[in-house]
Amino acid sequence: MGLFTKDIQSMDDLFVHTLRDIYYAENQIAKSLPDMIDKATDTKLRQGFEKHLAETKGHIQRIEKVFKMHGVEAGGVDCPAIDGILEEAEEVSGEVEDKAVLDAALVSAAQAVEHYEICRYGTLIAWAETLGHDEVVRFLTTNLNEEKAANTKLNSVAVRKGVNRKAA
Repeated sequence: MGLFTKDIQSMDDLFVHTLRDIYYAENQIAKSLPDMIDKATDTKLRQGFEKHLAETKGHIQRIEKVFKMHGVEAGGVDCPAIDGILEEAEEVSGEVEDKAVLDAALVSAAQAVEHYEICRYGTLIAWAETLGHDEVVRFLTTNLNEEKAANTKLNSVAVRKGVNRKAA
């Protein structure tokens, strides 16, 4: 189902489509994080990726609960946006030989992922509130808050913990 197909006839249809989008994205991220963990050489960065992999699995479980609460079957739709972000991350990190620069590239790629997720969760929360789906807002807000925290931690690793300085 594409974004502008006849399958999206209502705001609720758009909500479910976007929920399927983030479900797909979270599953793709869960598949990509182990490779990022393996590539990371900075201890704090590796630990952050490991923690976020566990959080991502929790995000997937919460989204599955939202599907159930909403009365629809859990499932994803292809998301060219997250596929592109993850593909770019793989390409860039595959080209970097200097391990310090590789860590900086991994932080950048991870932040692009986080920003996408923050955007999607923010939209879903606003729509859920508008549609009166207050019961799902809590689950989506927990995911959003964890994504924002992950982005802040990545920024800290890059700037305060010295990943960018080492790369320079």
